[in-house]
Amino acid sequence: MLLLVVVSAYSQTLKQWRDSLSVLNGLIQYDPKSVSLHLRKAAVNLQLLEWETAIEECTTVLGEDKKNLAALYYRAYANNNLRRYELAKNDYEDFLKISPYNMEANLGLAYTFTRLNHNDEALDLLNNLVEMYPDSSVVYVARGELEKEMKSYDIALYDFNKALEIAPYKQDIVVSKVEVLIALNRRKEAKDFMDEAVSKGIPKGILREWYKKCMY
Repeated sequence: MLLLVVVSAYSQTLKQWRDSLSVLNGLIQYDPKSVSLHLRKAAVNLQLLEWETAIEECTTVLGEDKKNLAALYYRAYANNNLRRYELAKNDYEDFLKISPYNMEANLGLAYTFTRLNHNDEALDLLNNLVEMYPDSSVVYVARGELEKEMKSYDIALYDFNKALEIAPYKQDIVVSKVEVLIALNRRKEAKDFMDEAVSKGIPKGILREWYKKCMY
């Protein structure tokens, strides 16, 4: 099964990742054409923020299998981190030609469009994602963040509210909604909402910065 969770937090320590890398390098010496070994190494390189090396590994895989989805995704992710947005866009688009409904690749492409200042294209993509995944808080948050960046605050607020219906009192969504309420000069509402979130278990100290903004 294709795993596209390279941006998630892992329990392994830095030393454990480096140990894994050392083992993989040894295995690749004995089997240099193994696609699975190169992919595993690329995934570890990404965890260690070794973007160039990850790209090299993915390019090796794509030389053997130009439609390898994991290699396309990993390379796009690495190129985004190197601000090579056109290259990232190309890989995401190639990925989506093969697997058009993949959420992670669509989100990656939308992010890349924003880095290229193609906000309208990013918004179209996110609109489609909301239709495809109406029960995902992630897609509503992604669209809301773009709308917030575009200063479409009322629409962004709608999306953050939808996300909170799916994932109530999730900390990052709470913060995003508060930021929009403050931008709309609805400070009392923002404070009341934070008080409610704190009563549901979000540590008040995490929201200190936004509480201060509600005082002005």
